[in-house]
Amino acid sequence: MTQRGAPDREVPPAAPLMGDPGPTGRFGEFGGRFVPESLVPACLELEAAFRDAWGDPSFRAELDGILHSFGGRPTPVTECVRLSGELGVRVLLKREDLAHTGSHKINNVVGQGLLARRMGKHRLIAETGAGQHGVATATAAALFGMDCVVYMGEVDTRRQELNVFRMELLGAEVRPVSSGSRTLKDAVNEALRDWVASVGDTHYCLGSVMGPHPYPWMVRELQRVVGDEAREQCRTLLGGRDPDVVVACAGGGSNAAGTFAGFADRTASALVGVEAAGGAALTVGVPGVLHGMRSILMQDEEGQILEAESISAGLDYPGIGPEHAHLAAIGRARYESAGDEEVVEAFGRLARSEGIIPALESAHALAWVLRAAGTPALPTGSTVLVTLSGRGDKDVGQVRDILRATTSGSRR
Repeated sequence: MTQRGAPDREVPPAAPLMGDPGPTGRFGEFGGRFVPESLVPACLELEAAFRDAWGDPSFRAELDGILHSFGGRPTPVTECVRLSGELGVRVLLKREDLAHTGSHKINNVVGQGLLARRMGKHRLIAETGAGQHGVATATAAALFGMDCVVYMGEVDTRRQELNVFRMELLGAEVRPVSSGSRTLKDAVNEALRDWVASVGDTHYCLGSVMGPHPYPWMVRELQRVVGDEAREQCRTLLGGRDPDVVVACAGGGSNAAGTFAGFADRTASALVGVEAAGGAALTVGVPGVLHGMRSILMQDEEGQILEAESISAGLDYPGIGPEHAHLAAIGRARYESAGDEEVVEAFGRLARSEGIIPALESAHALAWVLRAAGTPALPTGSTVLVTLSGRGDKDVGQVRDILRATTSGSRR
């Protein structure tokens, strides 16, 4: 924890914790590029193109301009006055719910869309769970005049019907996936299969800090804007100090990686990622390989991937991004989990206290704050920044049905 009452100083690391992983794409023992030979050239092409673009001031300026005029950046940091008084800790929210399309996903897809156009690709494909990445990808495709196909598990198409319609309204084709658990993991599988067959004219716009190199690094860099903005906004709000604790939900973990990137190397803030209890890879998982990366995964004794379960479609993934596995291994970040009941409670608590309806994904981070407030993990009087990764419009119908069922059951 930082000492409250005096401005913080930048913490200069010997080497960046969240820097360039190099051509191997390794974060310690995690990461890498585990793909069929047919996809190796595509990954190498993508890495070279991203390195070239990321070093080009004109590309960065165009990206920043679109994120400002189209995406709504910078998003604000909001102080939760009533909730802070109730909990005895100062709660700040980084408001990615106010970005265009309703989540942090727009930061990544605009960057990848610009990169695809620079590479001469005219078709975007994507996977989605909660639908927010799919909506954002469809939005970027419409903006840049590209064809778009989004793969989505059948289970998720039912619980996120509104987002399916939004994607279709934006001109995308949504392809339901009926294999496996019919959720996010299986949507990733189908998108990878499509990419293998169509790599000549297609860019796979992967939505999180997972997959083969360069995706975990590239997506983190495109989401770094969240943490960089938040750090400077917090210092302005807190008189030069940093938050004591920085919290974000983590499935694959892009909003958490983007947030942590602004604090891991430059502050002494504690970093906490919150997974779904039914998909808590860093709690119950072991090292393994999935979707082109080595990370921590939920597996059985034979190495078969277990099915993740979560009230939130966006966190319904049996692993976590490799850089998160590395941050956990070196002790720079810790990872907790939240169960469905406390997530629903956090969802309603923020709505009632602050007039803000969070996405169920973000409600996992809030659930941990509610549980930890006043404990050694989040002492009374400390300051906590929570990345509100998305808004809860997409989840209101699902939560309504859950609460109605609960109320009906209690009356019997």
